Amino acid sequence: MNTIHDNLIAIKNEIEKIASKCERDPNTIELIAVSKTKPVQQIAEAINAGQFAFGENYVQEGIEKIKYFKQIMPNRVLSWHFIGPLQSNKSKLVAEHFDWIHTIDRFKIAQRLNDQRPADMMKLNVLIQVNISQEASKSGVAPEEVTDLIKQIIALPNLHLRGLMAIPEIENDFDKQLNVFTKMQKLLYSLQADYPCMDTLSMGMSGDMQAAIVAGSTMVRIGTAIFGARHYL
Repeated sequence: MNTIHDNLIAIKNEIEKIASKCERDPNTIELIAVSKTKPVQQIAEAINAGQFAFGENYVQEGIEKIKYFKQIMPNRVLSWHFIGPLQSNKSKLVAEHFDWIHTIDRFKIAQRLNDQRPADMMKLNVLIQVNISQEASKSGVAPEEVTDLIKQIIALPNLHLRGLMAIPEIENDFDKQLNVFTKMQKLLYSLQADYPCMDTLSMGMSGDMQAAIVAGSTMVRIGTAIFGARHYL
């Protein structure tokens, strides 16, 4: 049975292999270990194996982990990404504890995060979630609505707009995966001339990482391939 250390090595090697094939620098692709529902012991294994960026979907669970590792590893710099849907009544908790949020899809949430970000913390890095597959059940703004939201967010002094994020409809065919991710790449490229601060494209999970990297992803969110199947709370 592979350890978390083994899994991380395998994933990082796969990222390098994919990047090499499409002539990309693997150092421009950050691995976010999706640690939701995983115990702190497994996260500690990942940290000891050299993984320092983690993604959490549930606010309270994520904060408990952040506090735990600040206490037991006070000198270790970790990066905590909130990657789940955020309710307004929990925005203060995210603003006070996380380094990134990937799921901004309306100005109300951005405004609350800005107002609630503590003055002694660095700006909160934010990504706009795009509903690129146009699924009725999915969060995210439509591609044609992204520019309006950008204009609102960049005026907020405590947020640092970094780019876009997407969770496309589940698809097993590589060419179809690539087609959707390429739409995200083109959308980001179309915005960068006017908004050069947007340097991040968060897309790709365990089942579609290859297509995401080929299409220009700079952050892949991998959980199952690192920690194994999830045990939901």
